[in-house]
Amino acid sequence: MAGERFWDEPIETGPVPESDSNFDCIVVGGGPGGAAAASYLAMEGKRVLLLEKRIWPRDKVCGDAVGGKSLGHVKALGVKATLESTPHFRVTGIVFSSPNGKDVTVPLPEEDVERMEAGYSLPRQQFDWLLFDRATELVLENGGSVVQNAMVTKVFDNDGRITGVEIGIGGKGGEKRTYSAPWTIGAAGYRCPVARKIVKEIAQEELVDRMHYSWGYREYWSGVKGCEGDSGNIEIHFVDSVVPGYFWLFPLGGGRVNVGIGMVMGLLDKQKKKLKTIQADVIANHPSFKERFAEAVKIEGTGKGWQLPFGSPRKGEKNQPRRAYAPGALLVGDSASLVDPFSGEGVGNALLSGEMAARHVLENKGGPAYQEELWAALGPELTNSFKMQKMSRRKWLLNWFVGKASRKPVIQEMMTEMIASKEAQENLHSKWFLVKTLLF
Repeated sequence: MAGERFWDEPIETGPVPESDSNFDCIVVGGGPGGAAAASYLAMEGKRVLLLEKRIWPRDKVCGDAVGGKSLGHVKALGVKATLESTPHFRVTGIVFSSPNGKDVTVPLPEEDVERMEAGYSLPRQQFDWLLFDRATELVLENGGSVVQNAMVTKVFDNDGRITGVEIGIGGKGGEKRTYSAPWTIGAAGYRCPVARKIVKEIAQEELVDRMHYSWGYREYWSGVKGCEGDSGNIEIHFVDSVVPGYFWLFPLGGGRVNVGIGMVMGLLDKQKKKLKTIQADVIANHPSFKERFAEAVKIEGTGKGWQLPFGSPRKGEKNQPRRAYAPGALLVGDSASLVDPFSGEGVGNALLSGEMAARHVLENKGGPAYQEELWAALGPELTNSFKMQKMSRRKWLLNWFVGKASRKPVIQEMMTEMIASKEAQENLHSKWFLVKTLLF
């Protein structure tokens, strides 16, 4: 790794394997979930084929926040020390504001901040580069192959059991090569071809439910007031003109800020406006932000939109949040629809599911057992986040809650615990706990 911004450099992945080659596992998608799955498998000596549609360096449109849940995996994969040596913003707290302009700051646990385990904010190009580079190293060391610029054009199955893939090198019309493996892991985001095969073709279930997907829009800015320095708060604002979505400011360090807006697709349909237009109006005209952006500069070419598949529970469905397996195949991260429905954060769940899928491949389990373990691990958190997302659609409730929280330290402590502690999240199942905390 040479140079100050080595994540702007290409990653050498070696030769493309011969067509009809066999592997222990094929991983489709080189983002955090796919890189983690491939790395964990390679560390156990498995021969992995890791496929990435694009070529590094590549961007991924995202809020750029990496929560504390991610850091154990970042460390286990051997990337944490390298990441901390690169520019990043250390997150020490989260600011929430309500439509009437009141705000509350939720500090993250001091001991986690001191240990640098509370979370970071940094561009996904940088974060994903580190994970993919490490995965490449591990996969090649253990006899596998890594292919960039590889579009999966077919996912093969034998009576519903996934058996391998066909790729086009350089795109759909490129040279075709086929590969087989007893296991395939789909990790290529909301458009993942493995997810389409499993959910739409084999299970014949709905792939996109617009009430469980969100549109996001992001721009990079420099010089936003209140976002200076290399540590501090990230901000989530429930702005009057944005609800039922929210507006965010995630500093990246060095004066740069990820500025974005997100809204459930089904709710945005009713707005008949584009997120880009709504965000421009907030920046230019909202009394809480126009002064903060008065001398700020938008970095040209950074405005991009994308879709977020939420992990919110689907009423009446057996597989939650949606089907993530077929014989011989497992889905992770966005491909499994695991984005937090309140915060929009998906990296931590991608890494966790990547590790879990790798373990199921190693144990040759998968199937319903994988889906059940995945929901047991993430279900309570995702269910609670969905409740909070639905609550955030009501302006009066946001105004009341944030106003109450700004005056009651016990609520701020509760919110800190809800963000940082799995045990405390269980309290959200107790209506009496919430009534006592909020009303007394």
